[in-house]
Amino acid sequence: MEKSKNKLIFDKLKLEIKQKAKNGIDFIFAASIIWLLISLIWKFTTNTSYDKAIFTFIIGSLLLPLALLLSKLFKTTWKIKENPLQPLGLWLNFAQLIYFPFLIFILLKFPDYFIMAYAIITGAHLFPYAWYYNETPYAIIAILISVGALFIALFIDVSNIYYIPFLTCLLLVILGVWLTISSKKLNANKIE
Repeated sequence: MEKSKNKLIFDKLKLEIKQKAKNGIDFIFAASIIWLLISLIWKFTTNTSYDKAIFTFIIGSLLLPLALLLSKLFKTTWKIKENPLQPLGLWLNFAQLIYFPFLIFILLKFPDYFIMAYAIITGAHLFPYAWYYNETPYAIIAILISVGALFIALFIDVSNIYYIPFLTCLLLVILGVWLTISSKKLNANKIE
């Protein structure tokens, strides 16, 4: 009996996050914009891959402020003080930083493939959000970004490596739309 009661409380806490954060759409759409800008850098600049990677890091630093701006537009809640699961979302996001030594290695040794590694890390870090928000689309898109980036890098000429950030951007937009639809359905049936 106690176990089922705890599960019910746990599920209610997750539902509260899902509803108030609207499945994290502010971050997903912010990431879509960032990856569009990254795509433009890798497609239209004549810099070396190393320089493009540095610009990618710089552009990537705009994610948090952009997500904050979009949170105002989408009316999402970032902090739910009474919900002990809320900080987990931030920790799941920080987890991708642990992969940065690998990214730095790729940057220094194989800069042409930096964008592939960055996309794979971005995609892979989305996977646990499938559980966090109870949204399978996170898992699907995580796999598609990671595997898609690998296949593009394996089968196209390095001069066309910009397909990777375009694919990442496109899949993030699809995820954002998918999550928005899901969030609207959920909030239409909202339980306080």
